[in-house]
Amino acid sequence: MPRSRINGNFIDKTFSIVANILLRIIPTTSGEKEAFTYYRDGMSAQSEGNYAEALQNYYEATRLEIDPYDRSYILYNIGLIHTSNGEHTKALEYYFRALERNPFLPQAFNNMAVICHYVRLYRGEQAIRQGDSEIAEAWSDQAAEYWKQAIALTPGNYIEAHNWLKITRRFE
Repeated sequence: MPRSRINGNFIDKTFSIVANILLRIIPTTSGEKEAFTYYRDGMSAQSEGNYAEALQNYYEATRLEIDPYDRSYILYNIGLIHTSNGEHTKALEYYFRALERNPFLPQAFNNMAVICHYVRLYRGEQAIRQGDSEIAEAWSDQAAEYWKQAIALTPGNYIEAHNWLKITRRFE
């Protein structure tokens, strides 16, 4: 049974009803409808913390979805799951893939910056202790570049990142 039929909360049920109505009236191919169903089921599973199920649905949605814009959000959500699982390299890969299809995803740039900042804090500190401060600075510089791109796309958002850029004198 599709996940969309077993959701128990009001918001999920309402979303499913509206989505089903839209799928019936908007002229789309059966493949696009099926891709959306997998995407919707993936979002539902992800919101419940069922990451393995969400990934299965998202992978199936990427197989079927042909629209680059829609694919970007599927790939972004896959990146979110890998980030949550601490799989930073995989997460970065999926954020890059999402941005290739839709370069206007500030949340992908932000998440990439957060990963770089995290790596700088943990791996960079190890490098500093070993006498190689350049590695830590490189991670910080990369985080700064991603945050600048996120801020450029959505001025007024990412206030903490903006402040960090100013404090570290990385904001131009």
